[in-house]
Amino acid sequence: MRIVSLLPAATEIAYALGLGDDLVGVSPECDYPPAAREKPVVSRALLPTEGASSRETSRLVGEKLESGGALYQVDETALRAAQPDVIVTQGLCAVCAPTLGDVEDVARRLSREPDIVSLDPHHLVDVLADVERLGRMCGVDDRAAQVVEALRARIARVRVRAASAEDRPRTLCLEWLDPMFIAGHWVPEMVDLAGGADVLGRPGEKSRRVEPKDVVMASPDVVVLMPCGFDLERTRKETPVVKRARWWADLPAARADRVWTVDGSSYFNRPGPRLVDGLEILAHILQPRLFPRPPRPKDAHREEVG
Repeated sequence: MRIVSLLPAATEIAYALGLGDDLVGVSPECDYPPAAREKPVVSRALLPTEGASSRETSRLVGEKLESGGALYQVDETALRAAQPDVIVTQGLCAVCAPTLGDVEDVARRLSREPDIVSLDPHHLVDVLADVERLGRMCGVDDRAAQVVEALRARIARVRVRAASAEDRPRTLCLEWLDPMFIAGHWVPEMVDLAGGADVLGRPGEKSRRVEPKDVVMASPDVVVLMPCGFDLERTRKETPVVKRARWWADLPAARADRVWTVDGSSYFNRPGPRLVDGLEILAHILQPRLFPRPPRPKDAHREEVG
């Protein structure tokens, strides 16, 4: 089975299923596990956003989408050389990877048209179902069942322990900082499982833009900054965008030193197996008494006020 993955989450799923050797093409964002970086790259981003600020990235993306342009392009020559049996893409977000329609257009021109799997998860259960689906597609059903069983067990451990929490802190998760977007899809569900109450996010719904007044009125006890596609270091560089706002220091979370930056790219933005790692990180952030083991310094950091 020759597999091309056009999104990082699918690449992570493939490796979890023991299909790393079958991957013959990936996207430039496929960086985990490290072995994925050695695979041929068969797509490319069309915007120069490397190192750009949140605001500049938003401006570039907005202008491109408004003009009807694509943000990613499949490299037809590289895809033809890969000779895939299966291409895994997504229908969730036009900003994150080539869309299904773009991939189908290129696939029709190949000498042998591959099967196309489009992932479109909105909840944690959908992510687990995608693991099983890809496992069936690639003939590793038993391995997929084992992976999903292990992930479900970890989710259940967090849910059961968090259920004994004496209080559930009002929690705000920001998926973009300038302008501000709250995290949607599976993140509000993760907050609930980890013992918090998401004050603005809605389970299963897309992330959406919010204004400072919305954040102030929400009065969060905990704030988690998880910009889409940013690792922890890049997120920490962006935090002054919100921390220096006049209204920020008055938030209950800021006054109580309960503002956290996390590696959103690894543990919260990608609908793959490491969302469960993200759930465990959230559990410590929201219920440190019940989950005393802190995350690794490279994964999460508690920000000081100022």
